[in-house]
Parts: sequence; C-alpha cells; structure tokens
Amino acid sequence: MAELTTKELSALTDQLNYERMMVSKYDAAQSACQSQDLGSSFQRYAQQHRDNYQSLLNFLK
Repeated sequence: MAELTTKELSALTDQLNYERMMVSKYDAAQSACQSQDLGSSFQRYAQQHRDNYQSLLNFLK
C-alpha cells in the first residue's frame, strides 16, 4: 500500500470518529425508542456504521 499523506490520515481519522459517533447516536436512539419497527431501523443503521468503522480500520492495517 502506498504511503498516506498527513491530510489523508486526518480525513480517515475524521471519518472514523464520525462512524463511531453515529453508532453511539443510533444505539441511544434505539434504546430510547418505543416503536419496534423504528428501533429495528436504528439497530440496522448502527450496524452499518459499525461495519463502516471496521472497514476503515481494516484498510489502515
């Protein structure tokens, strides 16, 4: 893999932080939700952001 620039690493760090924040927000929304359907959607969204986070980490390895 080619060396990443400081700017690219900074962008990846920002994206990792964003994905982690979105997981937290969707997990919190799912916990507070009374609707089963809406809660399931929040859970799927949280999982998608977990997957995105893991994909970014795997890219950096």
